[in-house]
Amino acid sequence: MTLVFATHNKNKLAEVQALLPESITLLSLEDINCHEDIPETSGTIEGNAIQKAEYLREKYGYDCFADDTGLEVRALRGAPGVYSARYAGEAKNPEANMDKLLFELRDKQDRSARFKTVIALHLNGELLQFEGTVNGMITVEKSGDKGFGYDPVFRPDGYDRTFAELPLELKNEIGHRGKAVRKLITYLEAYTAD
Repeated sequence: MTLVFATHNKNKLAEVQALLPESITLLSLEDINCHEDIPETSGTIEGNAIQKAEYLREKYGYDCFADDTGLEVRALRGAPGVYSARYAGEAKNPEANMDKLLFELRDKQDRSARFKTVIALHLNGELLQFEGTVNGMITVEKSGDKGFGYDPVFRPDGYDRTFAELPLELKNEIGHRGKAVRKLITYLEAYTAD
């Protein structure tokens, strides 16, 4: 089975590729010569994932999946949420996003947060969704050089290190994207077994 993953993010692609069984060939947007920014104009994480998958299916005709992830911080009433990538502006600068988040939380006692990933799968004309979440807290400063996005400021519950300090295998095991991808894989394995 060949699927296109609707992302330009090489880190995200590597994370997902590490989880997929060999029976699934994963193509990137570059592999199919899709170089444009796929619209993400929905007001929800679910809506953005669906929008990206539908765009790819309609314009390129591939079976595909797309994801959207948001960091939801309780003290900020769920922000940055669906705007996580653009929290500090349209440049999608991870450092600026983290700096803004740490500034917004500077006087907050409650630093609890969760990451949420939704995957929308377009397969043979059917649209399905898979969700993964992980709870944790926002640290007071950045720590670690692995991962991407908000990983240096997010410490998952039960751990004393941030996502950016954890090995990729462990992050995939406990993280939001890994949970959503495993649900996707379980579905695809059952689908290909039929």
